[in-house]
Amino acid sequence: MALTQSIAPHLKRIPEIIKWNAILLAMSITVGSLVAAFLWGLDQATRTRFEYPWLIYCMPVAGFLMVYAYQKFGASVEAGNNLIIDQIHQPGGGVPARMAPFILVTTVLTHLVGGSAGREGTAVQMGGSLASAFARTFKLTYANTRILLMAGIAAGFGAVFGTPIAGAVFALEVLTIGRMQYDALLPALVAALVADWTCHAWGIGHVHYAISFGAGAAPASFNLDASLLIKTAIAGVAFGLAARLFATSAHTASSLYKKILPYAPLRPVLASLILLSLVYLLGTRSYLGLGVWSPNPDDITITTFFNAAHADYWSWAWKLIFTVITLSAGFKGGEVTPLFFIGAGLGSAVAGVLGAPLDLFAGLGFVAVFAGATNTPLACLIMGIELFGATHAAYLAVACFVAYLCSGHVGIYKAQKLGVAKLALKLEPEMPAPKS
Repeated sequence: MALTQSIAPHLKRIPEIIKWNAILLAMSITVGSLVAAFLWGLDQATRTRFEYPWLIYCMPVAGFLMVYAYQKFGASVEAGNNLIIDQIHQPGGGVPARMAPFILVTTVLTHLVGGSAGREGTAVQMGGSLASAFARTFKLTYANTRILLMAGIAAGFGAVFGTPIAGAVFALEVLTIGRMQYDALLPALVAALVADWTCHAWGIGHVHYAISFGAGAAPASFNLDASLLIKTAIAGVAFGLAARLFATSAHTASSLYKKILPYAPLRPVLASLILLSLVYLLGTRSYLGLGVWSPNPDDITITTFFNAAHADYWSWAWKLIFTVITLSAGFKGGEVTPLFFIGAGLGSAVAGVLGAPLDLFAGLGFVAVFAGATNTPLACLIMGIELFGATHAAYLAVACFVAYLCSGHVGIYKAQKLGVAKLALKLEPEMPAPKS
């Protein structure tokens, strides 16, 4: 009798559990499919821009139209990732369904005309938008809506980069600095895995980056090098400061645009003129678009830093400038892929100064600058392992954790809350508790 009474409440929940898992799987498959369509569209836009170089001169018109469209029809979704994070912290009106098509079309348009932007923001916003739509359709409670939103973030992030475990941890870690949201641990993992699988099922692949340093060495013979660990820590400081510079510059530039041009649609017009002038002065288009690949062998891309024989000292800074100018003005996309470029480029520069392996430090910077800018060191460590393998896990951990500590509490997501200060050390002895 006692056994029956203890099992009965769980048996009654079976229909609810089945319903919840059906919603989670349907949402994840939908997000994975939409991310696949987005990545295909992004690739086509990039190829078209390379095929018709004159398209970059359409940047002012494209920028004006997309910001005008957001003001006219999409004001409720303009906050982007910050809106989703706010809804997870305090569920309210939900994330409007129109966010997904708005961000998909405008991001592809940004890349078609050469804006320096990424793709993570688009995938996360599509995931959050679809998760919110599913929650409204099935009338989920606030608590379940919150979990489904985190799962939507995980699905979008995991599918767009092909790193599902990092996507799951990112969704739990990005909300509050210093704290993880473990209540969505399993749903986030399931959503990220299913969305990533769905994306691959549509035939969408991802660029592979390889670190040759230490490759092929037997585990017993490839040990940690103390001097290399020290160099990694020094590089971690540089990565953290670069992340802080990026976030601070982006917020400052956004405020400056608003001060100079109160009419929002004119801001991307001004940004376009600045970007086109820089392209002319520098004599290269390397810093436009994603920066992942180029048909022009002379262009600098992320893969360049992994294959280079000599250090590149300034490309990271130029990519930072191009990206801040682009995104702060109102062009759409994400920050993460440009942060990969900035980090890999800075890693190459630091390696040149310290006499360290170029490809290893490019990989460290790839994830560590991202860790500092988003305040998600664990997700970035896992991403590094998913992308580059576990051989360099210790170096990845040092780079990501030091960058996280050195980036301060400024991040690219304003809606992030501070849970625990990064340096909460107390050097003074604690006062003894008063005796009762």
